[in-house]
Amino acid sequence: MRALRILVVDDHAMVRSRLCSLLRTRPEFEVVSEASDGLQAVEMARALQPDVVVLDISMPSMGGIEAAPQIRQGAPGAQILFVSQHNSLSVVREALSTGARGYVVKSDASADLVEAVFAVSQGIEFVSRKLVYNSPNSQPSATS
Repeated sequence: MRALRILVVDDHAMVRSRLCSLLRTRPEFEVVSEASDGLQAVEMARALQPDVVVLDISMPSMGGIEAAPQIRQGAPGAQILFVSQHNSLSVVREALSTGARGYVVKSDASADLVEAVFAVSQGIEFVSRKLVYNSPNSQPSATS
């Protein structure tokens, strides 16, 4: 079985490094590249055709919510997993409405990132435990 090819996108180098380090702990994952904004992410996704794109929301030039549909168009086989500091259910719903399969709050990345990447790579929606347990309506979804 080949490793899942992952593109990591975040405008903060230290955060990108942390996310990549978490992903590289698993032999099933291969971080194929990193990007620092949505414009780079769109270009790299088209060129590299990753299996999963780990994507921040708030970035210069082009944010993740704007980049996600373009990534899906240029790399139709890629699943998108948002990893963001935003923990508002309205932001989560907006992010998932782009066709993304998952959403992890950055403060939960250590606990949730690996599981989330496995889930979204199989087409299964994943939302951080913090969001699920703090939501009055259980798990948020793009349709609720």
